[in-house]
Amino acid sequence: MPIIQVQMLEGRSKDVKNNLLKEMNEVVCRILDVSPNQVRILLNEYSEENWSIGGISMADLSKNK
Repeated sequence: MPIIQVQMLEGRSKDVKNNLLKEMNEVVCRILDVSPNQVRILLNEYSEENWSIGGISMADLSKNK
């Protein structure tokens, strides 16, 4: 049973996330030759305050754009 974890910043619409999950499931099924109900996808969303690049939070990086 494949288990996939996706980490991303929050803010995308439900439709976009559902499309991502659907497409990922289809690709995994095709490549690994498994049925859709065997695939588990965990989507973890983080706020900009809880995500950093180079030790600087995305919230602070966004302010400086």
